[in-house]
Amino acid sequence: MNDIIYLDNAATSWPKPPAVLQAMQTCMLEYAANPGRGSHQMAVKASRALFETRKQVAKLFGVRNPNDISFALNTTHALNQAIKGYLREGDHVICTNIEHNSVRRPLEYLRKHRGIEISYIQNDKTGELNVKDIEHAIQQNTSMVIVNHSSNLLGTIMPVGEIGELCRKKGIKLLVDAAQSAGILPIHVSDMNIDMLAFPGHKGLLGPQGTGGLYLHPDLELDVLLHGGTGSKSEDIDQPNVRPDRYEAGTQNTVGIAGLNEGIKFVLQETVEKIHARELLLTRKLMEGLMGINGLTILGPAWDQPRTGIVAFNIKETDSSELAFILDQSFKIAVRSGYHCTPLSHATAGTMATGAVRVSPGYFTTDDEVDALIAAMKEISTQYA
Repeated sequence: MNDIIYLDNAATSWPKPPAVLQAMQTCMLEYAANPGRGSHQMAVKASRALFETRKQVAKLFGVRNPNDISFALNTTHALNQAIKGYLREGDHVICTNIEHNSVRRPLEYLRKHRGIEISYIQNDKTGELNVKDIEHAIQQNTSMVIVNHSSNLLGTIMPVGEIGELCRKKGIKLLVDAAQSAGILPIHVSDMNIDMLAFPGHKGLLGPQGTGGLYLHPDLELDVLLHGGTGSKSEDIDQPNVRPDRYEAGTQNTVGIAGLNEGIKFVLQETVEKIHARELLLTRKLMEGLMGINGLTILGPAWDQPRTGIVAFNIKETDSSELAFILDQSFKIAVRSGYHCTPLSHATAGTMATGAVRVSPGYFTTDDEVDALIAAMKEISTQYA
């Protein structure tokens, strides 16, 4: 598989730093026991691995107490915990019009079954947002604002700090979806007034799939999604209130979290700023190469505007899945096509008829690989001129 040019890092980053693989193998071979479920040496070592990773997450996001971070299967799991665990009947929620289905679907479920109200704020065609529109949408019963830090289709970066300041002044909780920003953009939960932060382990944090988590402000408590064994307060009939046990029922993915620990260490060592600068350089090189192709339209902010390493495009009215198939089969280039689990974004961008091809370079992507994608699209475009 090493001959594949992998440009789908917005879905899952690949390859991983070698230390990630080594940590997972070491865990499997030496201490893959249940953390928090025993007092023997292997269980204790597993518990220490989880706490060490929690400390790394806290360091990356400016969290004071590592126990305010609970591990989850992925960002979707974390978002569901935050949304379903906090919102009550009659609450009003504000979110943007470019949210992922991991936000939209839980909200629409609660609209049907719990009677919440939802206001979708309209972003412009490139995904840009006017914070004043959020302010104008606030009602007396508004309890939460939800925003993705960066669009997974358009690459647009949301003004989370400005939104957080507004929410703080109005006494509204802010939930941030960091699926496309954790490990790529600077995040400090206190400075940005973030009450809840859902993040993946398998994207910008360079860990394995099946990892992620939720930061929860120390003054907040949520209804839990899962009830069960926690390794603490086992004599009680109710789920314990102590963190992070309250939100981590069942055996955790110790092997994956051990790998995540090394991924975060790599990010901290390289620095988020360096990683973003590298991805932005590749992204701008890619956009410049694609802009001259006949019939090709790039979505999102202009090439010289702030954005994350996501470049989505179409060629005229061609179905995006057809283009991605050709890239895969004829050029051995892996990209993403379709609707990217965000139909709201496609409605905003005007691409519901075709979807879009999404190219997402990563920190380990080379200039030659970007050049190969550009050359391939130039060749493919001649078929649709």
